[in-house]
Amino acid sequence: MDGAGAAPNCLDGVRVLDLSQFEAGPSCTEALAWLGAEVVKVENPKGGEPGRTLGSGPQPGADAYYFMIYNANKKSATVDLKSERGLQLVKEMAKRADVFVENFAPGAIERLGLGWEVLHALNPRLVYAQVKGFGEGGPYENNLAFDMIAQACGGTMAITGERDGRPCKPGPTLGDTGTGMLLAIGILGALYQRHTTGKGRRLQIAMQDAQLQYTRGGLCLHQPRQPRALAAAAEGHRAGGSDRGSALCDPRGARPA
Repeated sequence: MDGAGAAPNCLDGVRVLDLSQFEAGPSCTEALAWLGAEVVKVENPKGGEPGRTLGSGPQPGADAYYFMIYNANKKSATVDLKSERGLQLVKEMAKRADVFVENFAPGAIERLGLGWEVLHALNPRLVYAQVKGFGEGGPYENNLAFDMIAQACGGTMAITGERDGRPCKPGPTLGDTGTGMLLAIGILGALYQRHTTGKGRRLQIAMQDAQLQYTRGGLCLHQPRQPRALAAAAEGHRAGGSDRGSALCDPRGARPA
């Protein structure tokens, strides 16, 4: 096939403003970068993204391999989001961006003054994409999450392991990178739709919902505040043949890794 070995620059010219950290958000923007998008990662001036120090690197003092895997092909800018000058800089970049991605704790991006309404007013064509632990509109919308919590509460652990045994965590980080890949698909769809509407849109994917995608099927990307029957889906999963439904848990008190 002609061009099979060529770089897939199908997103050439697409600008992505990446305010995400750790894995769920960065895996999404990394996929967009591999497809040719220009991804600018915004990091804290005091040490950068926390993922830089998770695990070992090629040599002492170097960034961790963990960080490199999910942030290759990206540009980086250090910005103090707690300063007026830093916020103004991000807003200026958002005016020229096609995609904005964040995975802060619930309500954090709005408290910073970089919520959907603000950035949409500055750039109506912007695709505004978010990763949250449990998403808006559900009973746990203000809870935090990381990979293992998402896998447990979404049911992935309940269908993994030996029959009649305890729930088991799969090796792949489906709670993080699985969420990131589904968000990337949603972003591509929104960019395609923009050719018709001329407008961007707000997308949000909950890490728990993403696990229901793997355990039950069905794309879980949604518009925030739409009612969803997650509890019913979870109960249906438990009734569907697994007695290990304890993996569908109340995540209160959980904190990101």
